[in-house]
Amino acid sequence: MKEKILKLGVEIKEKQLFETAFSHSSFVNEHSLKNDYERLEFLGDAVLELVISDYLYKNVKKPEGEMTKLRSCYVCENALYEYMKDLDLIKYIKVGQGELHEGDIKKAIVADTFESLMAAIYLQEGYLKVREVILNIIVPYIENPNIVFFSDYKSTLQEALQTDKRSFSYETINETGPAHDKRFTVVVKIDNVIYGKGIAGSKKEASQEAARVALTKLAKIKNEK
Repeated sequence: MKEKILKLGVEIKEKQLFETAFSHSSFVNEHSLKNDYERLEFLGDAVLELVISDYLYKNVKKPEGEMTKLRSCYVCENALYEYMKDLDLIKYIKVGQGELHEGDIKKAIVADTFESLMAAIYLQEGYLKVREVILNIIVPYIENPNIVFFSDYKSTLQEALQTDKRSFSYETINETGPAHDKRFTVVVKIDNVIYGKGIAGSKKEASQEAARVALTKLAKIKNEK
């Protein structure tokens, strides 16, 4: 973990603090440890929202409602998950066996860990440093028109396609695993062409992932015109 945190410009001085930031309650309970990341997550959520709110206020000339919607795009579960994945930090998260699904850690846990990590950096280094780290991570996503984050990708995709009067549909093309541990593969078709595919533990989550992929593809096509 130390090498990865150093890439964020942070040197780990309080080792236990960062160990806690990556420890889910299921892992703590299984190993009879003292602290999980939940209190850090609470703090990190507030720090993250403040930093991004401040950035948008100073750099985006839009009314309050639009800034609120824009902020939610970059601090939602889907966005935080992608940050952790791109930073290659998911492998350091410690969870109990019951929280693993085919070896994968749930998206919500990964997103929560990002918040707890930001809290750990804040507590060790202070506000100015964690602000620098957060902006270095998130601003490139904000400035990249080909990257799209939404808390509800399906609704956003529907709104975009209705504007252009294009047809779309979702189709479950695969279902694997036992009844208590299913894995669904869903595709979304736009004008009968597959634009996105998602795989998740429920049809709802798989559909959201398929919609996310489709939105990203549509944004890329629009940007290339």
